[in-house]
Amino acid sequence: MLGGKREIVFLYDVSFANPNGDPINENRPRIDDETDLLYVTDVRLKRTIRDYLHDYKDKEIFIYGEKKDGKVVTKKERVKKSYNKDPYKALEQCIDLRLFGATFALKASSKSGEEDKTTGGNVSITGPVQFKFGRSLHRVKEEYVKGTTVMPSGEGKEQGTFTGKYLVPYALIGFYGVANNRVAEIEGINLTEEDLDLMYEAMWNGTKVLFTTSKSQMPRLLLEVRYHDEDMFLGELDKYLKMESDKRGEEIRDPDDYKLEIGSLVDLLADNRDSVAKVRVLQDERLKTVLDGNEIQLADAVKQAGLEVEQFYFSEP
Repeated sequence: MLGGKREIVFLYDVSFANPNGDPINENRPRIDDETDLLYVTDVRLKRTIRDYLHDYKDKEIFIYGEKKDGKVVTKKERVKKSYNKDPYKALEQCIDLRLFGATFALKASSKSGEEDKTTGGNVSITGPVQFKFGRSLHRVKEEYVKGTTVMPSGEGKEQGTFTGKYLVPYALIGFYGVANNRVAEIEGINLTEEDLDLMYEAMWNGTKVLFTTSKSQMPRLLLEVRYHDEDMFLGELDKYLKMESDKRGEEIRDPDDYKLEIGSLVDLLADNRDSVAKVRVLQDERLKTVLDGNEIQLADAVKQAGLEVEQFYFSEP
C-alpha cells in the first residue's frame, strides 16, 4: 500500500505541434481566450501513461480502446467479458484503474461478494492519483500550416490535395497532481510504490516516445514531494515556478529562450522541511533553472535548503 501523500509537478514542451486538439473546434490547440495560455486536459496525460504502460511495460490496461468487430468495446462489455461482471476484479488487475479509478454503468458485486444495490447501476471508483489540466507557463500563439499530399485523393485525379493543420510553435506545459494514499484506503485500492514508480516512468518516457507530426515533445522536469504526515498538503506547487525570458511568451521557440525561476518553490519547501519526507527530481539537461539569478539544478537547490533529495532514474524505453 502506498505510504504518505505526494504532490507532483511535471513539465514538458512541444515544438511546432498540437499537444491536445479540441475535436469540437476543428482539432485546434486548446488556448484560453482571456490569457492566451495553452491548456492540455488530464485525459491526454493519462492516455500517454496508459499507452506506455501497455506498449512498453506489458501492463494490463482497462481503458485502452479495445475493439470488437471494428467497434470500441464499452466499459460494461469489458467488465462482463474479462472480469466476470465485477469491477473490483478489474481494479485488482489493471494498473490504470488503481491509479486513476473509473465509473462503471452497471450493477456489480461489492467487495463483500454481494450484489451492490446502492449505486443505482453505477459503480464509481475514485482514483488516488489525480491531475489538474496542464497549462503553458507563457502565452502562445496558434498558427495554421498549409501543405499538400503527394498521393491523389481519388481515382482519375493526377495531383495530391491541399491540407492544413493548426499548431503552436512552442509551449512549455506544466501539470500538477496529487497521489493521495487516504483515497486509496477509502476506496480499498492496493496502490503500491511500484505502481506509482511505473506511472512516473510512463510520464517521462511515454512523453518521449509519443513523437508524431502532431506530438513533437520532450519531458523537461519531474518533481515529487513526499510528506511525513498523510494530511499534509501544500498545494499548487506548479504555481511557484516562473518563466523568465527577454522574449515575449508567444515569441519563445526553444528552452534556450528562457530560464525557470525556482526560488519561490525552494523557499516553500524549506519553510516546511520538517513536514517533507523526501523530494524526488528529474531534470532535463536543456532546462535551465535559476535561484536568485544564479543557474542551479533544482535537485541541488533543494538539497542545499536542507531537504532529502533523490534523483529519479528511468532506463531508456
